[in-house]
Amino acid sequence: MTKKEILKEILGTSIYLLIVLIVTILIVKYVGQMTEVIGDSMETTFHDGDKLIVDKIKYRVDDPERFDIIVFPYKPGSRTCYIKRIIGLPGETVRIDEYGIIYIDEKVLVEKYGKEKIKDAGLAANSITLGEDEYFVLGDNRNNSQDSRDPEVGVVNRKNILGRAWLKLLPIKEFHLIRHKEY
Repeated sequence: MTKKEILKEILGTSIYLLIVLIVTILIVKYVGQMTEVIGDSMETTFHDGDKLIVDKIKYRVDDPERFDIIVFPYKPGSRTCYIKRIIGLPGETVRIDEYGIIYIDEKVLVEKYGKEKIKDAGLAANSITLGEDEYFVLGDNRNNSQDSRDPEVGVVNRKNILGRAWLKLLPIKEFHLIRHKEY
């Protein structure tokens, strides 16, 4: 091969790799990304170390729904993200009584996601009325979850939702599409 052919080959390969890199960055930024569950706040739905794919497209065309499992930053701009289940929707009032019962607009929320009875209602001991772009979220392991009951987290603004858990990749024996509602 001549020097010219070698340079042409190097340039062609470099352009190809640059295109692959740009496409990968665009997919991770706008389509989906892999995330890892750290901790046990979503037990028994997810376990520490589970690997998930987060769908970043769905909420560009649809609104988040009750019981969707979402990913959002711990604080806006933070690289640390939380994964929790939506319980309260915009405009609703959420309250958790002293017996651990969740009320939405003063009606008992019927759901089977909580691992056990809520012992600490936190901020939700008093009614929380959600704004037009706010969501109230809980971990499925209600007594071991830092979520909307905690003043450090509070309600989640729609603009801060990164996406919806879509696919459980690992462990491989548990590979499946994630169901957000019980049927």
